[in-house]
Amino acid sequence: MTAPRTLPAGAVRVLPVGEHALLVELADGDGAEALHAELLRRRAAGGLPAVREIVPAARTVLLDGVEDAERLARELAVWEIPALPARVQDAIEIPVRYDGPDLADVAAGWQVSEEAAARIHSAAEYRVAFCGFAPGFGYLTGLPQRYATPRRATPRTSVPAGSLALAGAYTGVYPRSSPGGWQLIGSTDTVLWDPAREPAALLSPGTRVRFTAERR
Repeated sequence: MTAPRTLPAGAVRVLPVGEHALLVELADGDGAEALHAELLRRRAAGGLPAVREIVPAARTVLLDGVEDAERLARELAVWEIPALPARVQDAIEIPVRYDGPDLADVAAGWQVSEEAAARIHSAAEYRVAFCGFAPGFGYLTGLPQRYATPRRATPRTSVPAGSLALAGAYTGVYPRSSPGGWQLIGSTDTVLWDPAREPAALLSPGTRVRFTAERR
């Protein structure tokens, strides 16, 4: 496994978005996660100019509501961004049934049995890289790259809430019924989005997640 690396100064591209926002582009998802963690650390320590929102995505981080965008852009351009910090918080455990309609196809693509595919998936530890698509939907990294899974050639018009799914290097759980093109390998009764809960979203960027297999 490649050791986490510090991103050198100049490893980011900073683009203005209007007068009070910046879009920071990085080379890959690991870089975006590392920058997001560093931004949160500096804000908590009082070392970041006022920013209303910090929103990570696959290879970018958006900073919105920046009081002095030009100054922060100059600072970001020369930051050295440390590797992701050690994961010290407890992981959220999500019990799942590996009973999805695409499990057989995924297992065939991995050249293993369905039971082995379930073991492979549940053995990994995941981290929420970013959220999007629908309220409560997290894009989870952690599955080894050799198990990256293509999306379905034809998306479904309706995916049930609680569906455990794969697309590319990401794992996700559909928080509500919606169209979707990810490969469905399981299901869970865990509620990912509940407006009556505080916070409403079970998952947020940086959250550690483990999936525990229930009997089918």
